[in-house]
Amino acid sequence: MVRKARIRLASTDYKKLEEVCQEIKAVAEKAGVKIVGPVSLPTKRLRVPVRRSPCGEGSKTWDRWELRIHKRLIDIDAEERVMRRIMRIGVPEEVQVNIELL
Repeated sequence: MVRKARIRLASTDYKKLEEVCQEIKAVAEKAGVKIVGPVSLPTKRLRVPVRRSPCGEGSKTWDRWELRIHKRLIDIDAEERVMRRIMRIGVPEEVQVNIELL
């Protein structure tokens, strides 16, 4: 029975997220295991409207700030040697990685 590993990646910087995805994909292809992904999941947009004038005087103008969280999903066959190589990949601080064995 072949076990699967589901890798969920999330980051506010999509360039660094794509770099980590490409590294994982390269490790899987080099080892010759089956890989599905990276699949783009919907981007979460956190929006915060803020008043420009903190004291309440003047016109009612607003600044709108937005934080986008990009997500990717990768399914891979969970062979021990491949998983060890994936665990050794250097991941930037901005990228969050969750690995779940199915």
